[in-house]
Formats: sequence, C-alpha cells, structure tokens
Amino acid sequence: MLPGFASLLPDNEKSIRYMTRNAVSHLPPLRLAWFIWGLGAALYLTGFFHRVAPAVITDELMRDFNLGAAGLGNLSAFYFYTYVAMQVPTGILADRLGPRVLLGWGALIASAGALMFALAPSFAVAAAGRALIGASVAVAFVCMLKLAAHWLDARRFALASGMGLCVGMVGAVSAGAPLRLGVEAFGWRPVMVAIGMATLVIAALIAWFVREDPTAYGYQSYAPVDARPSQGEGILQGILSVLRYRNAWLLVLIPGGVVGPLLTFAGLWGVPFLTRRYEISANEAAIYTSALLLAWAAGGPAFGAFADRVQRRKSVYLAGTITLFAGWLLVIQVPALPRVVLLGVLIVIGLASGAMIISFAFGKESVPPHLAGTSAGLINMGVMVGPMTLQPVVGWILETSWDGTRIDGTPVYSLSAYQWAFSAMLIWTAAAIVLLAFTRETYGQQQRVATA
Repeated sequence: MLPGFASLLPDNEKSIRYMTRNAVSHLPPLRLAWFIWGLGAALYLTGFFHRVAPAVITDELMRDFNLGAAGLGNLSAFYFYTYVAMQVPTGILADRLGPRVLLGWGALIASAGALMFALAPSFAVAAAGRALIGASVAVAFVCMLKLAAHWLDARRFALASGMGLCVGMVGAVSAGAPLRLGVEAFGWRPVMVAIGMATLVIAALIAWFVREDPTAYGYQSYAPVDARPSQGEGILQGILSVLRYRNAWLLVLIPGGVVGPLLTFAGLWGVPFLTRRYEISANEAAIYTSALLLAWAAGGPAFGAFADRVQRRKSVYLAGTITLFAGWLLVIQVPALPRVVLLGVLIVIGLASGAMIISFAFGKESVPPHLAGTSAGLINMGVMVGPMTLQPVVGWILETSWDGTRIDGTPVYSLSAYQWAFSAMLIWTAAAIVLLAFTRETYGQQQRVATA
C-alpha cells in the first residue's frame, strides 16, 4: 500500500472483488487493461512535457536566471542527469516492488519539483526543481512496460511501447506552441504552477486505481510465471545478468543516437536555430518543432505495430535509423530549405525516430523474463543519455563560437556555430547505425537461455 494514501485506496477484498467475483478465470477486458496502463502513461506525459518545455521558454529562462547557452543547456540537462541515474534502480524496483508504489510516489514528487521550478528565485533552486522532476518521472516508462506485461497480451507489447511514446508526445507537443501561447498570456511561472497541481491529481488517481497485476481485480494475468525476479539476486547482480546478453548492452547504447538529436533539437535548440536560419518568430518555430514531435508520436505506435506484425526487430529498427540520419543531414547542412520541404523533412525524421520504441521489445526478448524490468531500465537510461549529453555539449560548442551579439539581452549565435554544434548529433546517430548492425534478430520470440 502507498503510504500517505491509505485512506484513498479501495479494499481489494471488498470494493473490487465483488465486481469481478464471477470473472476469476477470465483475462482482463481491454478497456480496463488500457485504463490501468493509461494512468501510468499520464505520468509519462507529464514527464515529457517537462523534458522539452525549456525549448520555448529559452529567452525567459536566460533572462530570469542570467544564463548563456552553456548555462541554459545545463539547466535543461539537470532533468536528464537524475532521470538517467534513476533508471537502473527503477528497473530493479519495478521487478520487486511493482509499478503502483513507484508511480504513486513519482507523481507526488514530480508535483513538488514542478512547483519548485516554477517558484525558483535562482538558478540553483530551478536546477534542483528540474532534477527532482527528472528523478521522479523516471519511473513512468519502465512501470508502463511492467503494467503492459501483466495486463496485455505479449503480442501487444511493442504496440503498448509505441502507444506510450505517443502519449508522451502529447505532453511534448503541449510544451510546444500551446505552452508558448500560455506563457505569453500568463507568464511561464503560473503555467508551471498549474502543471504541478495537475500532477498532484495524477498521483491521487494512480493511488486509487492502479494495481500491478489483474489478479488484484479478480482476473487472470498475462505475465509468465518465470517473470518473477529471483529474490536472491541483488541490484548489481541483476545489472550484470542483463549485460551478459549482447543485444542488451548494445541496446543501451543505441537509442541515445535516435532520441538524443531529436530532443536536443525539439527540446532546446531547435526554436532558436529555426528563428535564426529562417527569420521566423518563436511561435512559428515552435510549430515546426511540434510537428517533429507529433510525427514522433505517430511513428512510435506505427513502428511498434509493424515490428510486431512482421516479427522483426533489427531490420525495422535499422531502416528507421538510417532514414532519420539522412533527414538530419538535410536539416543541418542544406542552407535555407523551402519551408514546405523543411516541414516535410522534420515530419519524416519524427516518424523514423519512432523506430526507437523497438528497443524495449527487442531488449525484453533478448533476456530471460525475470530480467525484463532491469533491461527496460537500462535501455531507458541509454535513451536519456543522448539528450543529457548532447544538450549541454551543443550549448558549450555554441558558447565557444559566440561573437558576443545579443538581442534584448539574449545571446544570438551564428548559423555556422549551429552547424558545428549539431555535428555532434550526426556523429551519435551514425554510431547507433553501426551498433545496430551488430545486434541479433529475435524474430519476436522471448529468449529464455543465455546467449553470448
């Protein structure tokens, strides 16, 4: 039971079981399964909002906290520092404690972090708020996958992973043009306070409804018997056990080359780059980055469903990664693309980036079932290492290339500086393509024995 929420929780033996007394031998209805999964997805949505929100309030943050590009990159990256640090313990704890406790406390702490960031009087307090948000929402994706493994048929796992990304993109898109409009109407601080209060509501809903397994509602579980973790296996041993499998450690390294460039662009540096290169307003630039994120939202479920249908992971993932690499080359290196072409290329990049979601089904199938949570945590850590590293690196390169120009007190960087800084994104994506070539296809089948 989640401490502090005891008075809100229904009694499984009374409030729930009477509704399902005659359904003990049945699998859970899809409507209930997706609802339980969706409450975990709501926290993921909130986390994605905070992940990319700095992109459209760069001027406000740089002005309020007297920051340059490197300082802004670090402020944004504080979210990723703690998010990444929490991935391994989240995977281990999800295997042992279950998602309900992690999601409930995660939402509660995320609410506190959002309020701290919104009311921050200094850079240090704002950074602490970002760090608190990152650490708390870090539990969301792994717990969503854990819920999917128990509540949904294994054939829907990659689809559920893709739908999770889609829900996350709703949060990301909300942090684009809609956030910009809200900031212009009310200011960035009141908007962030409202987000913090909404997250508190999510915490209460999770505490009331979420159960790790359908048996708590009187239904059969989809989870295999051998999905239970070994009680004698510690955190370090669990990590080492996962990393014995070649696919597992490769899939920790690969996703950062997909997500890192996308969130570095859409989550921080894309808006100032587009306003500089195409001489458009921040609102219009936010529409372009929102289109990129919307396409990513569509690409996740599409790639997940397609990979499930053809029962291929490696080849589908590789095709998507090569496509997005070509797209980034065009956006970064080709001067002044026609607006409609730019929009089309960004949409293609977003769709192709959805291939990243295959990492989780690929990783789950590459290790024994009882290590699924740990594997998901490690992979999600790899996903976030990309933006965590690239956002401040791009900021540092921009700052070293800055000629001192400011407009209304905000530093302005040259196009050549952006091209040089964004080359770090291209290098990581190219490395991801090479590493993917060394993975082994699972053909959608769960691996149960060690393979080097």
